[in-house]
Order: sequence, then C-alpha cells, then structure tokens
Amino acid sequence: MANYEITSLEEINIKKDLESKNDAQSLRIRRYLAMPDLSRASGSPIAEIVKRILDCPYFKDLDIIKIPEIVPARISFDLFDFPTNHPARSKSDTYYVDEDHILRTHTTVMWYYYLEDEKIKEKIKKQETIGCFSFGKVYRKDEIDNKHMNVFHQIDGWYLVPKTMKTVTQKDLEDALGNIAKAVFGPETKYRLNTDTFPYTDPSLEMEVKIDNKWIEVVGCGVVKGSVLEKLGVNSKNYTGWAFGFGLERLAIASMNLPDIRLLWSDDERVKRQLKLGHKFVEVSKYPPITRDISFVVENDFVPNDYFDFVREIAPEIVEEIKLLDKYENAEKWGVGKISYAYRITYRSLERTLTSEEIDEIHKKLETETAKIFGAVIR
Repeated sequence: MANYEITSLEEINIKKDLESKNDAQSLRIRRYLAMPDLSRASGSPIAEIVKRILDCPYFKDLDIIKIPEIVPARISFDLFDFPTNHPARSKSDTYYVDEDHILRTHTTVMWYYYLEDEKIKEKIKKQETIGCFSFGKVYRKDEIDNKHMNVFHQIDGWYLVPKTMKTVTQKDLEDALGNIAKAVFGPETKYRLNTDTFPYTDPSLEMEVKIDNKWIEVVGCGVVKGSVLEKLGVNSKNYTGWAFGFGLERLAIASMNLPDIRLLWSDDERVKRQLKLGHKFVEVSKYPPITRDISFVVENDFVPNDYFDFVREIAPEIVEEIKLLDKYENAEKWGVGKISYAYRITYRSLERTLTSEEIDEIHKKLETETAKIFGAVIR
C-alpha cells in the first residue's frame, strides 16, 4: 500500500487568487477550504471509519492517494459520464470557484489523478493490477437539516485488473461491500444489496445495513463503465474493475445514533468524549429551539441553495433547519416573473440556550440582508 499526494499548480494559483479577494463568495469558499478534514483528525469517528476500511485485509493491495480540493469541472463531470443536464453541473448545486473550476463534489475524481501518475502508467503498460483509496472533504450546496451539511467527507476506492487475469463481476461488488460492512460495523452486521444507478458504473449496487432494526443505505458500488475507462486513458478491452464511494458522516451518524450532524465538528469535550463508533450518543444538554418564519417575494431565478448558504453566513453554527412552508407564483399579486417563498427557520445552539432577544436581532438582520442581497420584498 503506497501513499501518493497529488499537487495541482492550478489549485495553488486559484488559492492565491482567493486570498486577495474579499467578496462574499470568495470568503465563503476560503472558509470551507479551511475547515478541518475530519477524515484525518485524530480521535474523530470519521477518521476511525477510514482506518477500519484501510486496515481490512481485503483491501491491503490498494494505494492511498490525496488529491486537490479545487478541480476542473470538465474532469469532475465530463470524464465521469455525468449527463449534460445533471443537476450536479448546476451552480445551484456546486460551488464554482470560477467558470471552469469547482470545489470537488466527490472523491471519485481521484481516478483521473491516480492514472496521471507515471508509476501507475507504467503498471498499466505492464498489464498489472492497480487500485487505490481517496478520502477527504467534499462540497455540495444542500438543504439545511440535522443530517446534512454542505461540507462533508467521502471515501472512494477502486480496483482495476487485466482481463487476462479475471473479469470483474457483480460477485466482486458483493465481496467488496460485504467487507466494508464488516470492517465498519463488525462481523455480525446484517446487510443487504439492491440494484442502483450511478453515472460511471454499470451494473451498480447500493448496500443497506441494519441498525436498531432499521435498514440504512450507506454505500454505493459498481463495475466501472468501459466508456469511463476509455476517457481516462485505460483500454477497456484490457481492463475491468470495481469502484465504491460513500459519505462518511452517514455511517458515523448511523453507528452512534447522532441526532445532529454538527456534533461531529463540536469542540465541546462532553460531546467529543462520546464520539466513538458503536457508542449510542446521549444528549449532553437539550437546548430549546427557537423558530422564526420569513416570507418574501423574489425574481424567479432565485436559487434556494444559494439562500441556504447565505443564512449560514448570517447565523453561523446556530441554524438547525430551514423548512419550506410555501412557494407560489401569482402574477396579479406579485407581478410577472416573481415567486413568493415562505421558510421556517429553526435556531438552536449545540452549546447554550439562545434567547428570544438575540434571535429577534439576528432574524431582523436576516430579513434586511435578504432584501438587500436578493432584491427580495419581505412580506
């Protein structure tokens, strides 16, 4: 198992450019990039999941590769057979640093960087098996609730083998997924496999594990499509392989029965002491929520995911959920090309009791800035 770290001159230059900018988008991206990588943080259950997978004997021949976090959009989407109309390509779902580069939305992009390494190219020339893991932070604009954050962690693994040695089949997928389940949740874990669909594998499976008598989807896996191998410079007539990828938070939340994803980032020692895989989390204190509604009319090109990021900036660390209450168009009432939105915002701190007075102040600022930044008319 070898370790590779791929550096990108593009990423270095883009980061330097970001440091010189003070607009809201640049500051936001810089802050996300500066957040700790929990998959490499000692004591984090996210890092423990990674360690258990890497230590599994079944995966002992796979390398480890660390790749850039700012990547070209064409590499992230075009090379992996994402359809032209796939929502991930949209600026409403993905953080574009500029017109051509994005914050990586998946660690699967490591396939490209791994195959660019000269040592790996030499192995392919010699018709040898190759494979690796990549893990770390990924970034996607998302709704706000207690199970999702816009910055989270993934791990990807893949394995390619010459067809002269074997042809990868669904049985190989089942073996890989079964070993992941046992490595993370223990040898007695019950799991089941279902067919699924991913842009870059076919056939594809997803795995569910049974925790507290509930089936929870945790991992996706598939046979790497020949068309994707060809785009990556690998002759699909010579090679076949499997690949898997999944979000690490989902496994951690399931393992510990965590009520809120933000707990994984907590610096509260009462919380950190409990963040152990298999340990059922007990609330250290249930601070009461405070809800406030906001209603406004905006142009019909309004992007909700952009608004969620904006709310995070106005009230960092205390927004638990934003729930859409109402959305409708009424040309007579609002005007042509206008849409009315109504959201219920739940404010809750993980560390203290919030007061109505401070939330009133924050919410008033939210209304004022919503009108200013989005051209909204507050109702």
